[in-house]
Formats: sequence, structure tokens, C-alpha cells
Amino acid sequence: MDRSSMTGSGESADLLVDIIETLEACGVDRDEYQLYDSIDVEALEQILNSSTEDVEVQFTVEGVRLAVTPESVDVLIDEESIPPNP
Repeated sequence: MDRSSMTGSGESADLLVDIIETLEACGVDRDEYQLYDSIDVEALEQILNSSTEDVEVQFTVEGVRLAVTPESVDVLIDEESIPPNP
């Protein structure tokens, strides 16, 4: 989904839902964090939509590292945490 084509107050709500769903998929319960205490979702949306270049914003919520772009919310995995191939 390309958020840059959306307009209105639904933009931030959609981004918020994407972030929450990603955290839940990683096993982080909604009761474990207060997203609005650490992230201004509207400001994040403005950053993502105002750039003419590729932009990615990274942050950590309850130990889960996220990378947010205009197209997606992705989980970042440290290479050290990936077991080596046998």
C-alpha cells in the first residue's frame, strides 16, 4: 500500500494499525507499550510523505526494531541473532 496516495486523517490511523499489527505479529501485546508516549504517528507520516527521496525511519518498541517506509512496516533482525547455517 502506498500511503503517499492517501489523504485525510485516515493516513495516520492506517500507519498506526500497520505498526500495531507488526508488533503483535512479533508477540508484543498491546498492553506492553504505549505507542503514543514514544512515537508521534502524525509526524512520522509527514516525514514519510514529504520526502522526494527514499526515506526509512527506524525505531524500537519493547525490543522489536522496526523500519517504516512509505510502503511498509518491517521488522529489523540483527545478524547476530540469526543462527549460522550448518
